[in-house]
Amino acid sequence: MDQSEQLQRRLQLQFGDPELLRTALTHRSKSKGNYERLEFLGDSVLGLIAAEYLYQRFPDITEGKLSRMRSTVVRRETLAEVARDIGLAEALILGEGELKSGGFNRDSILADSLEALIGAIYLDAGLDGAREFIFAQFVSHLSQLSPETVYKDPKSKLQEYLQGQGRDVPTYNIVAVSGEAHRQVFEVACHVDGEAVSFRARGTSRRSAEQAAAKQAYLALSGR
Repeated sequence: MDQSEQLQRRLQLQFGDPELLRTALTHRSKSKGNYERLEFLGDSVLGLIAAEYLYQRFPDITEGKLSRMRSTVVRRETLAEVARDIGLAEALILGEGELKSGGFNRDSILADSLEALIGAIYLDAGLDGAREFIFAQFVSHLSQLSPETVYKDPKSKLQEYLQGQGRDVPTYNIVAVSGEAHRQVFEVACHVDGEAVSFRARGTSRRSAEQAAAKQAYLALSGR
């Protein structure tokens, strides 16, 4: 029994199209037929189901708080934790370079592959199948959500801080992209009106680089 079959057994899944699962587990360092498109789809499906769950569970909560609670569910750290819990790393199909560098344990790869798996389940079993999987695997994270214990990512913190000061929201620009196609590093600059310098940071995705730059800006401007 190969790793993908073991994964299906652990998660009580049965793909009608096994190739969808294989694609969801394949990193771009291994093949052009990789999980990136499924990751794009799975990200949207997860966001939708999380939003639906929060909308129904918290009927009196404002849009802003609902958005922040959803960000707690879909952020990289949560996704990587769930991926580890289900043993997704063991089933990943990586190129030699990523295998040697420990890519199977990297948060970014684990999070992206979990989103790809959700996308594959959606295509294979529909929205109900994806919802069932998400509720089963994210149950502890969903049950702990409350308006009082909401994670705020650095970009949200920075934007709220600036708005509280009556200042414009920041802007983000890609300064440079380096590295091989399957291991790119993005450098992003965060520009805040009125500041003489921009705040720069790097990450393995544009999103992570923006968050890192926002964290720098928030800490520098708020003094925290």
